[in-house]
Amino acid sequence: MIQKLYLGSGSPRRVALLKQMNIPFEQRVIDVDEVYAKDLKGAAITDFLAKLKGKVQQKILLPNELVLTADTIVWHEDIALGKPKNEFDAIKMLTSLSGKTHEVISSVCLTVANKQSCVNDTTKVTLRELTSEEIEYYVRTYKPLDKAGAYGIQEWIGLIGVAKIEGSYTNVVGLPSEKTYKLLQSNLTYLDGTLEES
Repeated sequence: MIQKLYLGSGSPRRVALLKQMNIPFEQRVIDVDEVYAKDLKGAAITDFLAKLKGKVQQKILLPNELVLTADTIVWHEDIALGKPKNEFDAIKMLTSLSGKTHEVISSVCLTVANKQSCVNDTTKVTLRELTSEEIEYYVRTYKPLDKAGAYGIQEWIGLIGVAKIEGSYTNVVGLPSEKTYKLLQSNLTYLDGTLEES
């Protein structure tokens, strides 16, 4: 049976990473209200949301279809920083991260018609002390409202502001590529850019 993989994410960074990994897929995004219980912390939040995004697609999956979903947060001082609501919120987030070390947590979930498999990864990122001018320039120029913690490590702020990173770089981008590959490898019959009969 030929398998078909969907990416249930609108993130252009996740699309680019999967393409760079030579994994055939189609994009299929279904919006979901990303609400979680307030007692969840760290990876429990991203696990829950990645699974939730997969569950909304589960009912329309055919037996040979799989969907890959993901979620990323910045975890800082026991608080989850998701996507900023506006530019003011983005500036506030980056100001709180400036000169400190935070964690970026991503969860990846692979969903088929009758089960879900989930992995997560955590990377420690240290930002140098950023000036208010640098923060405001970044937010107004790059509009990071679609990014957890209000920044993209692959953008200007990452180049000039990240002093240290401990762990997976691609995890900070939004898809821990090595763990994602292993998750797919255990569930797909192809990973070399070609489809095969199983």
